[in-house]
Amino acid sequence: MGILPDLFLTFARIGLFTFGGGYAMIALIEDACVEKKQWITHDEMMNVTVIAESTPGPIAINCATYVGYKQKGLAGAIAATVGMVFPSFCIIFLISMFLDNFLEITWIAHAFRGIRIAVGILILDASIRMIRKMQKKPFPLAVMITSFAAMLAIDIFALRISSITLMLVAAAVSLALFLVKHGRKEAVRK
Repeated sequence: MGILPDLFLTFARIGLFTFGGGYAMIALIEDACVEKKQWITHDEMMNVTVIAESTPGPIAINCATYVGYKQKGLAGAIAATVGMVFPSFCIIFLISMFLDNFLEITWIAHAFRGIRIAVGILILDASIRMIRKMQKKPFPLAVMITSFAAMLAIDIFALRISSITLMLVAAAVSLALFLVKHGRKEAVRK
């Protein structure tokens, strides 16, 4: 099979059988693209996940687009992206055609409550995998712990902080640390 149909079918399978959005799909994308197909490395997967979180659009679609582009350029990006989106589009289209009050059906409402638990487990699985493969250096660990503590505090105390504000603060801290590190290297050279 050629690479374009393979990209389409791989991402269509992920898009068809994954509920809960992009974060729930990360573990499946990593399994398919890093472990099975070896289209990208684990480090590339970590980088694309971070970049996909900070760019507009759903994280899973951004990841699919990157992997497709890396494999076959623009055609690969289109094949992977359409593969990711097509199954969900078809399912939602069919539901909207035949069922007006889809979520008011009792057994469907109960099924979606169960799916929420599965989605939480998929997201937890993806984060545990990333933490295990993360560099065990002091700086990345400090960033992870600080970020986790900040998110937990914001959630517990119901603080209303814009995600844009959080991203700007993170960017300012990263820039400051880069400038300090770069300044030290310049001082050592002189």
